[in-house]
Amino acid sequence: MTNDLKESFSADSPPAPAALAAKVRTLAPSMTRSMQRVAEAVAGDPAGCAALTVTGLAELTGTSEATVVRTARLLGYPGYRDLRLALAGLAAHQQSGRAPAVTADIAVDDPIADVVAKLAYDEQQTLADTAVGLDTVQLGAAVAAAATARRIDIYGVGASSLVGQDLAQKLARIGLIAHANMDPHLAVTNAVQLRSGDVAIAITHSGSTGDVIEPLRVAFDRGATTIAITGRPDGPVTQYADHVLTTSTARESELRPAAMSSRTSQLLVVDCLFIGVAQRTYETAAPALAASYEALAHRHNPRTR
Repeated sequence: MTNDLKESFSADSPPAPAALAAKVRTLAPSMTRSMQRVAEAVAGDPAGCAALTVTGLAELTGTSEATVVRTARLLGYPGYRDLRLALAGLAAHQQSGRAPAVTADIAVDDPIADVVAKLAYDEQQTLADTAVGLDTVQLGAAVAAAATARRIDIYGVGASSLVGQDLAQKLARIGLIAHANMDPHLAVTNAVQLRSGDVAIAITHSGSTGDVIEPLRVAFDRGATTIAITGRPDGPVTQYADHVLTTSTARESELRPAAMSSRTSQLLVVDCLFIGVAQRTYETAAPALAASYEALAHRHNPRTR
C-alpha cells in the first residue's frame, strides 16, 4: 500500500465508530495477513475487543503489540486507545437494535421477499463502504482534469464497460468529448492519439484486468492525465494512474457474482465524478443538458411534435 493511500484513510480526526467496519472491508485486502487478523477481530467482535488491552488483542490474534498499533493507525486512529473507544461506540450501536437483521448471504431456497431485503441491504452497504473509502482529494483532482480535458477516453470490460458507457453518455450530454472503448484493440489505438490535456479513465474492480491496464499505460506514456476507478488500490492498474478512486471491495457469493456489487460502487464513483465536472462547467453544461432534453422530448411524447 502506498503512503498516499494510507494518508487518504488517515484523517485529522479518527473516523466515526459506524465507519470502522466499512474501513476494515475496504482496506483488508491491502493489509498484511497479521494485520488482517487484527482488523477482522475488531470488526467481528467490537464489544469483546474493546475490553482488551493492546497486549490482550495481540495475544487473541496471534500477532504483536506493534502490529495492533499499526493496524489501528492504518484504520485512521492515532493509537490503540482511540480504536478501543471506537469499538466501544460501535458495540453500543449494534446492541441498540439498529443493526440490520439480514445479511447478504442468499440461499437457493430463500423466499423472494428475503432476496429483495438482503440485496437491498447489501447494495446500501456497498454504497456506504465506497463513500467512506473515497478520497475526496483524489476525486477533486480527477474532476479538475476531466472538466478541462480536450478529450476523455474510458476503458472497461465486462460489467465495468457498462459503467464506462454510462459515464461517457453523461459527459457527452454536457458537451464534453468522451468515448467509452469496449474493444480492447480499439482502446489501445485510440490511447496512442492522446496527449497532455487529455484524460484517460480505467475502470476495473480487480485492478489487474490486462485489457484495461494496457490502454491506460499507453495513455500515461503519451502524457494524458490518467484515472483509475478500482476496488484494489494496490493493483497493477494504479502504477499508471495519476489519480486513484477506490470502490468498495465486493462480497462475492455463488449466487451473486462480484460484478454485481462492484458495479454498484463504480456507478457511485462515476456519478460523483460527473456531478463534480458538471459543477465546474455549469455555464456550458446546463445549456447543453437542456438542449439534449429538448432534442429527445418528442420521443417521450410523440403527439407534441
